Amino acid sequence: MQDVIRPTTIIRAPRLELCLGVKLTIVSETFQFTGSFKFRAAYNLASKVDQERIITASSGNFGQALAYACKILGKSCLVVMPHDSAQVKVDAVREYGGEVDLINVASKSRSDRLSELSRKHPDAYLASAYDDPLVIEGNATLGQEISGIDWPLDYVLVPIGGGGLSSGIVTGIRRAGLQVDVVGAEPLLANDAARSLRAGCIVRDRQESKTIADGARTLGLGQHNWPILQKGLSDIIEVTEDDIAEAVGLLFSLANVKAEPTGALGLAAVLSQPGRFRGKSVCCVVSGGNVDPEVYCRLLRSGGSAPAAHER
Repeated sequence: MQDVIRPTTIIRAPRLELCLGVKLTIVSETFQFTGSFKFRAAYNLASKVDQERIITASSGNFGQALAYACKILGKSCLVVMPHDSAQVKVDAVREYGGEVDLINVASKSRSDRLSELSRKHPDAYLASAYDDPLVIEGNATLGQEISGIDWPLDYVLVPIGGGGLSSGIVTGIRRAGLQVDVVGAEPLLANDAARSLRAGCIVRDRQESKTIADGARTLGLGQHNWPILQKGLSDIIEVTEDDIAEAVGLLFSLANVKAEPTGALGLAAVLSQPGRFRGKSVCCVVSGGNVDPEVYCRLLRSGGSAPAAHER
């Protein structure tokens, strides 16, 4: 596994540090194979299961990661995706050799479509993009890499959707013995994880939200992820769409990092609670950089700049 995945990119961004008033470490998975952390989970899963065909549902990042992993391993995959998924992600799944099944999630949920496909392909492995022990273990490698950072950290801020990345990072960090507060960052429009943490049980949304952070449009946390997150997260910060757009812009203009909206959630959490993090050593996990060019340009036009952040 360690011989296949790329080591994460660890960045110090002095201009962004000065802008925000924090000691900032950016851990970026944008240079991981297929452009996001999802390859860690996808390869671990595809290499461990016996089945030659794998079916999954994805907004795009896990789908393309699984397609590439299956290509490497000589397997096949079918990816259920919302019809309005980022075109760059749909194209990537197909280019890596995966089959795409586009659905309108307003009329049929991903889980319902997966159930139909599992009956049609009974010999296939039905893979969750986030709720699978093999996914958690794959993502734990990123937590282990974060634990190897040479300077002390007060917080690790990680995007949270279904909980696959965050539970993996908690697992890897705790396994390495690092004592640090791990905080989830979630869109306010898709805040089921934050509501779950407050309620003490999994709270699910009835339908997918329209947050620009498409990787966080899950309906609820995974059953395998929940006990890890309930015990391992110190908090979940809910961020606005404006904060997400500003974070995308600041990462581009002051750190030279292209982040998709979901990948910018950690920095958006810093923007949303500047007093909490001022003067602290903060690690923001940028989970990926797969975003449609038109969407990215629009976010940059509306997003952050140094003066806007200084006004906070």
